[in-house]
Order: sequence, then C-alpha cells, then structure tokens
Amino acid sequence: MMSSVPIMLEIIELSVRFGGLMAIDNITFEVRDGELLSLIGPNGAGKTSVFNAVTGYLRPQAGTILYKGSRLSGLLPHAIAARGVVRTFQKTSLFDGQTTFNNVLMGLHLSARQRTLGIILGLPSVKEDERKLKDSAWDILRFIGLESRAHELGSALSYGEQRLLEVAIALAARPRLLLLDEPVSGMNPAEKVRFMRTLDKIRGAGATILLVEHDMRTVMGASDRIICLNHGRIIADGAPGEIQSHPEVIRAYLGERAVRAGS
Repeated sequence: MMSSVPIMLEIIELSVRFGGLMAIDNITFEVRDGELLSLIGPNGAGKTSVFNAVTGYLRPQAGTILYKGSRLSGLLPHAIAARGVVRTFQKTSLFDGQTTFNNVLMGLHLSARQRTLGIILGLPSVKEDERKLKDSAWDILRFIGLESRAHELGSALSYGEQRLLEVAIALAARPRLLLLDEPVSGMNPAEKVRFMRTLDKIRGAGATILLVEHDMRTVMGASDRIICLNHGRIIADGAPGEIQSHPEVIRAYLGERAVRAGS
C-alpha cells in the first residue's frame, strides 16, 4: 500500500508571499518514493512557486521542506541538486550553440567532481573520467531516444525534442527526485505520447517525479496521485479518477456554471 512506501519529499505548512500576494498559503503534502505526483491548478495557483521553494530558487516565509528526512530549507539550488533533487523549467533551457550530445555532456560535467589541478595537469585519471562521462552521455541519449540527433545543434531540434533534451540534461545530474515544470507545453499529440513513454522509463529507472502540467490528458494518464491548487491552497488530493470528478477542481478550471450543469 502507498502508506507503507517511504516519504521522499515532505512539505509542511509552506507559505510563500510576494509583497501582499500570498502565492502559497500554508500547504502540507508529501511525495512518496517511486510516485508520480502531479500538481495542477489554474494559472497563478502557486504550482511553480512550490517548485521554486523546493529547489531553492525562492525562500519561503514559513514552513519546512524535507527531502528523505533532511531539511532543504535554506540550501542553495546547486546544493539541493547535488542531493538528488533536480528540476526543469517552463521555458526550454539549453546550452546555446552546442550539439545535442554536448548539451548532455555539459550537464554531466556540471554534476561531476573533477579536481581543478588534475584537469590542468591532464592526469590519466581525468582522461578516464572524461571517457566515462562521454559513455554516460551516449547512455542518456539512447535512454531518452535522441541518439540519432546527437550531432545536431540542440537549437535545431523540434520543440518536442528540445523538451526531451532538457529532461536528458536533468537526468545527467542523476536525480532521485525529478521536478518537471510543464514539460509537454507546446508539444504535438505524437510528441506527448512519446513523452509519456519516457516518463515510464524514468520511473522504471528508479526516479520519483513531481510534475506540474496543464495538459490534462497527460496528467490523468501518467499520475499516481494529483494535487489541485487554487489561490495557493490545496483544494483536492487524490487519484486521477477522484480529481477528475471533484466539484472544487471543476469549479477552479471550468467555473461554477459547469458544476451546476452537471448536477
């Protein structure tokens, strides 16, 4: 049962305020090991603010964030990523002017721990590390399905492939908890199907996923559990079938008249 599965991420009474605007209002939830949990809600509901708080890009006014029982609150983004909590962004973020292969390789370099002196001296151990990183880059490209595009510029890929490449760069950091911010935004239907298969593969490799997405077909098809936010508060938390028919969720997305029409 899910209740017996260890908690990977725990959000406790989290609040984020921008001036007089309460972006996140005292929310509490957890993400369990191996789970794919989706955060949904209208624009401005607080979804990306949750991501930014978890990954250290903003400092909450109140609350605690625990990853595998240890506090993330107050850590810088690179320190959080080093612990295995890695994210993508709403806007595609690639290394400009680099091939698909080099984008992944640079992601691996950012997470590698080569000593500066060894690099300068060209020590054999560094050369061996570089070979291993290149092998890892090929492994990631094969895993994500972009090996045939390895030598093309990342900027020359289709939009859907660029989103996949961004996930590949995130995978280079070897995440245990992967936060995906609107990954299928702008994808065509075939690309969305391909991306859902990729999500299954990522989960099969042992990663836990926290997903923010507006595409309800993707959310309903991929999620174990869904949390709906509205005005910074949790209004529903449950399995896809429960969320799909939840009156508060319908109100948040479709308005009061839709609820009345269905009653």
